[in-house]
Amino acid sequence: MDVTDLYNFRVLLSKIKAYFCTTFSAMIKKWYFLLIFSSFLYSCGEYNMVVKSTDFEYKYKKGIEYYENGEFTRSSELLQSLVYAFRGTSRGDDLYYYCAKSAMGQNDYVLAGYYFKNIVDQYPRSEFAEEAQFMVGYCYYKDSPNSRLDQDISRKAIDGLQLFINLYPYSDKIEEANILIDELNEKILYKSYLSAKLYYDMAYYKSAVIALGNSLSDYPQTKYREDLKYLLFKSKYHLAINSVEDKKRERLNNARDEYFTFVDEFPESKFLREVNRDFKQLEQLLGYSEDVSINE
Repeated sequence: MDVTDLYNFRVLLSKIKAYFCTTFSAMIKKWYFLLIFSSFLYSCGEYNMVVKSTDFEYKYKKGIEYYENGEFTRSSELLQSLVYAFRGTSRGDDLYYYCAKSAMGQNDYVLAGYYFKNIVDQYPRSEFAEEAQFMVGYCYYKDSPNSRLDQDISRKAIDGLQLFINLYPYSDKIEEANILIDELNEKILYKSYLSAKLYYDMAYYKSAVIALGNSLSDYPQTKYREDLKYLLFKSKYHLAINSVEDKKRERLNNARDEYFTFVDEFPESKFLREVNRDFKQLEQLLGYSEDVSINE
């Protein structure tokens, strides 16, 4: 066998080896897929048998098993089917608890909150009562929308968390509850600010005056106070200079009074130059001849 024949023989061996490796790999993948698929079919078959079972204890046990394995949808479906069978019994709170936890695993905070609330209302002495009270507020917190939307759920979250603090003042979750309440309050404050500002942005100055005043009255310590007071002055200013004659002077004076209130509270305001300019126009329209000192 010369060198050429030896080379061709080695090439043939390489091709045969590659063929068998590829074929074997494909067979392995095929059998692996069949194994996974068979396991899936078996799992589905087993689950369907559990669902159809009339043995409540068996279904409860399997529901907990599914929960512990992270199969929250199956766990939730099984455990919820037992609610009426376990209601009012000594194990009702356990069932509610795992129903709630399974719902949490699916990010269904409305359903989770419902079951936690059942523990609080029906089993106030349960070993889960403290955690459940916290979780009622926490589920509302998780379901709370962004600041631009209605904040009723945020207020319910605050109520739930505050009740938890009142009932369990020595709980190790008190600090977390307070942090969540602060975050929720910030969202509500910002929503109030945005809602009031919207009237101004839309040039509905009469409505803006009411909304801005309400926001300041409801949240006097808001961090948006300077902005709100500025918008209140500007709303009164625009309302006055665009007013009908029989109401104009009264509204000009109202805007003028608002100016003094603003500069007295915020003498170094970033809006000072603008409000001073507007104030000068108010003075001209009112016809006041006094030499008014204006901080530039």
